[in-house]
Amino acid sequence: MFDFDRLDYYATGWFFLCWFGYAWFSRYYSKRKHRLQSALQCYIDEWMRVLLKRDGRIADTSVIGNLERTATFLASSSLLIIAGLLAVLGATDSATDFLLELPFTDYLSSRGWQGKVLFLAFLYVYAFFTFTWCIRQYGFMSIMIGSAPLFDDDSYSDEDRDNHAKTASKLTSLAVYSFNMGLRSYYFSLALLLWFIHPYAFMVGSAWVVAVLYRREFRSRTLKTLVEGSCFIEDKH
Repeated sequence: MFDFDRLDYYATGWFFLCWFGYAWFSRYYSKRKHRLQSALQCYIDEWMRVLLKRDGRIADTSVIGNLERTATFLASSSLLIIAGLLAVLGATDSATDFLLELPFTDYLSSRGWQGKVLFLAFLYVYAFFTFTWCIRQYGFMSIMIGSAPLFDDDSYSDEDRDNHAKTASKLTSLAVYSFNMGLRSYYFSLALLLWFIHPYAFMVGSAWVVAVLYRREFRSRTLKTLVEGSCFIEDKH
C-alpha cells in the first residue's frame, strides 16, 4: 500500500517494541526501584494532606493551572504539527528529491514518503488525545480542590478527609501519567524522523530514545534529589 520493503516493516516492529516494551518495563521495574513518577507521588500525597489543613487554596489551584497550561501548550503544538505534516504531503516530489540528495539516504518512493508522514502524523494525533485527556483530568482535580473539606468544618470525619486526599492524589497521579505518555510520543517522534533517512537509523534512534528515557526516569540526578528529600526521610522503601 505504501511501498514499504521488508526492512521498513522490521524497523516499524522494532519501534513499537521499544515504545510499548519500555512502557511495560517502566511499570514493572518501578516495583523494585524508584522512578520519577513514583518518587513524585510521595510529594503529591503529602501535598493533598497539607491542602486539607489550610483554608486558603489559591496556591493549590495556581499549581494545577500551571500544570494544565503546560499540557495545553503541547496539545496545541500537536495540532500545529499535524497540520504541517498534512501540508507536507502536497510537496511529496520536492521532499523526496531533497532527501535522496542526502548521504546514506535509502531509496524513498512517493508512496513510502506519504506512509511515513502519515505514520508521524498518527503519532502526534495520539499525543494530542493524550494531552487533552491530561487537561481534563487536571480540570477534575480543580473540582476536587474546590470540594475539599475546610479545615474547621467538623461535619467531616477524619476518614472522610483521608478518602478525599487519597482520591485527589490518585487523580493527580493519573493526570501526570497521561502527560508522561504524551511526552514520550514527542520523544519517539524524533526517532521516527530518522526513518526518512534509513530504516537502520530509525531502529538505532528508537533504541536511543529508550536509553534517554531510562536514564532520566531511573538514573537522573533529579530522581536522586527527590528521593533524598524530606518526603523519603522516614520511608526509604
